[in-house]
Amino acid sequence: MSQNPPERLPLIRGGRPLKRWIYVGVYGPDVMLCATQGRIGLIPFSWWAVWDRTGLIEGRRGVNVSAERVAVRGVFELELGYGAPVDAISPHEGRPIWTRKRIVTARGVCGGRAVDARAIIDESAGYHARHTAWRWSAGVGTAVTGEEVAWNLVDGIHDAPTGSERAVWVDGVPHEVPPVAFAPDLSSVAGLRFSAEATRARSENFVIVRSDYEQPFGTFAGELPGGGPELREGWGVMERHEVSW
Repeated sequence: MSQNPPERLPLIRGGRPLKRWIYVGVYGPDVMLCATQGRIGLIPFSWWAVWDRTGLIEGRRGVNVSAERVAVRGVFELELGYGAPVDAISPHEGRPIWTRKRIVTARGVCGGRAVDARAIIDESAGYHARHTAWRWSAGVGTAVTGEEVAWNLVDGIHDAPTGSERAVWVDGVPHEVPPVAFAPDLSSVAGLRFSAEATRARSENFVIVRSDYEQPFGTFAGELPGGGPELREGWGVMERHEVSW
């Protein structure tokens, strides 16, 4: 059952500011891109990146992200389809946090080139602990048996043994998978092997907010967790993120 967060969430709860964001990642053999918009309390943030196998470009301005469309002014504009959601509501050091993940189509243009790919939409909100850390992977691909597959795997947030956000989609139908372990160097997760091809990484200290992350784009091989099929081909991201907010 899809679970929605309350329409109106107080800006502060239990001394913690509300964190809310929407992220879209588009993955495929020719181009991968991502963009996010959000707020920590009253402080807005946004960023984007595009990798087309010739180079990685990224920035912070001109971002417009919703559940129907993702665009960066002068860079790309994509319309997003519908996909079966996976929701999770979890306590995070005593305060509630929520997320919804969907795998959808993404069609439009990037750098003057037509894009017809699949994407993950991450909508999240809640009162995350002051120090939050996670490892995460999302991607899409094709199984050796021909099905379209996708995954959302995490450790450190929404990662209870059941009722988690971990999911594998097979031909658009999601199912939860057991807890997964990430290699410290992000070279694998569960039965998936990862080959990084371009990496976004940044360490920032804005006094109130401090962030250290690494997010490589690349290709995947191996078997999906939870008894899932073996990949014939797969593209996506791995991520390591530690943040004080």
